[in-house]
Amino acid sequence: MNQDRTSTITNAQLKEGYKQTEVGIIPEDWLVTSLGELGNFKNGINKNSEAFGHGHPFVNLMDVFGVSSISAVNLSDLIETNNIERQTYNLKEGDVLFIRSSVKPSGVGLTALVEEDLEQIVYSGFLIRFRDGGTIGKNFKKHCFYEEGFRKRLISASSVSANTNINQDNLKQLLIPLPPTKAEQEAIACTLSDIDALIESLDRLLTKKRQIKQGAMQELLRSKDGWKNTILGNIAEKIVGGGTPSRSVNKYWDGNIPWMTVKDFASHNPFSTSEYITQDGLKNSPSNLIPKGTLITSTRMGLGKAVIFEIDVSINQDLKAIFPNKDIDPLFLYYWFQFNKSNIADMGSGSTVMGISLDELRKLPFAQPSTSEQIEIASILSDMDAEIDSISVKLTKTRQLKQGMMHELLTGRIRLIDHSPSI
Repeated sequence: MNQDRTSTITNAQLKEGYKQTEVGIIPEDWLVTSLGELGNFKNGINKNSEAFGHGHPFVNLMDVFGVSSISAVNLSDLIETNNIERQTYNLKEGDVLFIRSSVKPSGVGLTALVEEDLEQIVYSGFLIRFRDGGTIGKNFKKHCFYEEGFRKRLISASSVSANTNINQDNLKQLLIPLPPTKAEQEAIACTLSDIDALIESLDRLLTKKRQIKQGAMQELLRSKDGWKNTILGNIAEKIVGGGTPSRSVNKYWDGNIPWMTVKDFASHNPFSTSEYITQDGLKNSPSNLIPKGTLITSTRMGLGKAVIFEIDVSINQDLKAIFPNKDIDPLFLYYWFQFNKSNIADMGSGSTVMGISLDELRKLPFAQPSTSEQIEIASILSDMDAEIDSISVKLTKTRQLKQGMMHELLTGRIRLIDHSPSI
């Protein structure tokens, strides 16, 4: 039996009003039932390639992946079907579509709710339809299949070959805890939907702020009258590369000197790197220790990306540290790289790994405003970044809050409706 988040405990240890079940501890009045007892499953339609691109709309794999619900207005793919096929593979309000197969285990069995009767519309063979008899509330279905414990049980029941797969038989066996009334299901669904609305609002706001910043960069960093048109090499006092200590010498690694590679662009933390080297590793390799506040960019992979650390870091051979002259504000140089990132990336060459030479880096055109204007531009864009970071942090925390609330609400640890006996 699977136990979610809790091991088997004695009845004496259970909180009053709760019981131990195969899916963990839930309220005494909640039910534990299999999906096969609640409804039936059906695989989607399979057709040859000639049937696609014309005919009636159909729900494809990507219409389900990453969305909570489906409506006709969001469907664009077409498939040729006859009346019998449309009756056999029809979709009604309240149906749930499960993804049958995924490259990663985290993608298998993800679901989307059918919001309305979809007339004349069928669904892909990559999907499995679940249709219940009404025990599960429509809005509750948007959330209950994403609870952490249910997801673990589904992934455990999947098979792995080239992809991770789930089939009807295994879905039928999956257990799910259910509140006893539609009213409690709806209360849970409403609470989680409110959090979803907040997440969507923050996501839209974040996208808007990023677009505003992009527009501001276009305006602020575009060359203007009075700016000096030069090349990057002319504004740099020096450009310093790095290297990698021998991996076969243990004493060179796991020290206290941060060592940066291109993978630290994706997970950039201005106070740490993913790997560290020792003083011996630094001395016995071509790596260099770069002072904090220095711009670091890449000439091999991750072209055009740039970061500035708040600590001294060593770098590997794919990276270059640019030390600008006294007339260049380092933060302005950072935003100049952001603005020109795609142009630099387009310059890359190589049969397997894209790169640019140090000479090509030096020859990049550079539009140079006065130092005071550089500082003003960098300040404006830095304030925008601070606002974007604040929204991003709030979005991350709200998503984490939702995950915690899903577990608490969908296992009954928090009750939204009072079930105490009346006096």
